[in-house]
Amino acid sequence: MRLLNDHLLKILLVLVSSFATELVAKDYFVENQQMYQNVAPKLKAGDTVVLKNGTWTDFEIILSGQGTKDAPITLTAETKGKVILSGQSNLRLAGKHLVASGLVFKNGFTPSSAVIEFRRNKTDLAFHSRVTEIVIDNYNNPDKTESDYWVALYGQYNRFDHSNLVGKRNKGVTVAVRLNTVESQQNHHRIDHNFFGYRPIFGSNGGETLRIGTSHYSLTDSFTLVENNYFERTNGEVEIISVKSGKNELRGNVFFEARGTLTMRHGNGNVVEENIFFGGGVDHTGGIRVINKHQVIRNNYLEGLTGYRFGSGFTVMNGVPNSTINRYHQVDNALIENNTFVNVRHIQLAAGSDAERSAAPINSVMKNNLIINEDNKQPFTAFDDVSGIKFEGNIANTRVLDELIYGVKKQNVSLAGLSNGLLYPASPSVSVGAKRGLKVLSKDDTGVSWYPKLPGSVEFDSGKTHSVKANPKALLEAINNASAGDILVLAAGQYDVPKVAVINKTLTLKAKAKGSVTLTFERSALFEIQDGGNLKLDGLTITGASSPDAAGNSVVRTKKWGMVENYRFILLNSTILDLDINHSFHFFVTGKGAFADEITLKNNTFKNVTGDVIRLDSEIEDLGIYNAEYVNLKENSFTDVEGGLVKLYRGGSDESTFGPHILMSNNKLTNVGLGKRNKSKSSVYLHGVQVTDIDSNTIVKSAPITVEHTVGEPKTVINNNVFDATKAPSVTELRVKGPHTAKLNNNKVK
Repeated sequence: MRLLNDHLLKILLVLVSSFATELVAKDYFVENQQMYQNVAPKLKAGDTVVLKNGTWTDFEIILSGQGTKDAPITLTAETKGKVILSGQSNLRLAGKHLVASGLVFKNGFTPSSAVIEFRRNKTDLAFHSRVTEIVIDNYNNPDKTESDYWVALYGQYNRFDHSNLVGKRNKGVTVAVRLNTVESQQNHHRIDHNFFGYRPIFGSNGGETLRIGTSHYSLTDSFTLVENNYFERTNGEVEIISVKSGKNELRGNVFFEARGTLTMRHGNGNVVEENIFFGGGVDHTGGIRVINKHQVIRNNYLEGLTGYRFGSGFTVMNGVPNSTINRYHQVDNALIENNTFVNVRHIQLAAGSDAERSAAPINSVMKNNLIINEDNKQPFTAFDDVSGIKFEGNIANTRVLDELIYGVKKQNVSLAGLSNGLLYPASPSVSVGAKRGLKVLSKDDTGVSWYPKLPGSVEFDSGKTHSVKANPKALLEAINNASAGDILVLAAGQYDVPKVAVINKTLTLKAKAKGSVTLTFERSALFEIQDGGNLKLDGLTITGASSPDAAGNSVVRTKKWGMVENYRFILLNSTILDLDINHSFHFFVTGKGAFADEITLKNNTFKNVTGDVIRLDSEIEDLGIYNAEYVNLKENSFTDVEGGLVKLYRGGSDESTFGPHILMSNNKLTNVGLGKRNKSKSSVYLHGVQVTDIDSNTIVKSAPITVEHTVGEPKTVINNNVFDATKAPSVTELRVKGPHTAKLNNNKVK
């Protein structure tokens, strides 16, 4: 009876306490920053602060206090999505049971290390707190190299959910789980139902979308749950998710056309299950990379992935014997079971094997997986001894490597789509692979419903078409007044352009009839691409006849310094003449820090150029940074170019990027690269380029092609070219001993 009375007394006390809290809880409607500063120190359990709709500039919010599970302290918007935090604003939470929601960060950047931090400072952290229905939209430091987080989780038992994060362009992880104090370890955070939108290629290390821990604390357990998030084209670098701690669970997430992998970079005992990877055949789309001990990878579905090496559809790495904490620990006791691989181009085992990474996987099992490739090409590559991975009960529709046959049965398997949109064996007798009831998360079930999930960039020719009269004033006004995606059709005539035309939107300039439009320019450049700018030129004739009589002119340049947004440049069916009024007159010049997703030249004619055609070599500090991801040169003619056709440079030893790539096919070069100011002494100079394909070009009386390999197992193919009165290509390994790895076939050197 006494125990019963004690129990009733406790219930009564809880009810009284809850009732008392409800009586004293207050709602505050805040109209300006000073009002918030007055209210913030008074907040008690159950209180709610509502920010008035509007734009709040340079607002550094601290939400602190001691809420309870049933009566949290809440910060929200008058109307979700209508409270805009701009300029140098941020949000910090410190205390217990705090909730923030409904806010939008855009048109600015954080003045501190993160846009949202679950701490006030190093010692005052947040616990049992939640940030939900938040939008961070292109909220980037204008200095691309300045690092910050968008969300940094500290403390324990915190949740970040149902939020949109789109367009992080400066250096730093989008969402980071920090374990740098004891109070933030074994944290049991939950990251769920977020929409991670487009993150452009960063062009260097430092572009992860989600990181759990760091190498320094990687042998510490985090117990972070990452579930039901949608990653759409999160292309920052090779690691989309970088797990650098132990005992984390990553499940139910969808990766859509995302370049890179879910990487278990450091830490042990992580579980990766029921995730969906849709590559769609997009370049460098990857899946899962396995490193370290006791990792479990099961019931994942991977389809249409093209990536290779560290970014392949599935990778099991080699480790470093007695590895330091920041290198590669040996794979030990990995369980890889019941995963489905459909049209996954590469499954790589013992990847990264070299003199340092010589510890092959051990004590591991790969069983009951389904591997189907419609092109009938087997996907496995073994770079070292793989006897430490036991294969058992796997089925593939192709014959696999001899050393794996014992555990991979070759069987023709017909696939059928089920209601969840995934492909499964049509016959129920084939029971391997991912489970049939796998849930495929919809993008619409993540993030917020009240803010659009827009694509990462505006496509060329997606807007309206405008006719432009044949005078320079009309052209400059049309460029200024156009909307992103518009097409400007230029009337026949000559345009003597007196100003640098600034391109800060996606535009196409097209001659009404090919060759009927001539552009000259009186400044040091005709076009300057700035943030937001993408430029396509089609059917134009451009001459340097009216340019200043000074060295260093260019037809197209990017902003000289400080670009944070990637750009695209395309030149089609055009003629470029007489860039020779003085020395070092270039066609295209990159500024420092500028990064091109694509530069394409197709079916153009270049004559009389005293400088280089394309200069992409401003990043000379050898920090793994470079200026363009894809450079495509097709079916062009280059005659009397004193500098090089292209100079593309990526220095350093970092291996976290896929590029640069260069494709050069069916071009004719005559008298290219022989000018006295061409320091590279090359018609084409490529340093550290990861993928090179030079095919079916004719190069006459020109400087040689120079290729310098650095790191990352570069793929260089130089085939079917004619070198007439031109030396054969030079390929040098700068970091690896032995002969070069390039493939040179069917070239003719006359």
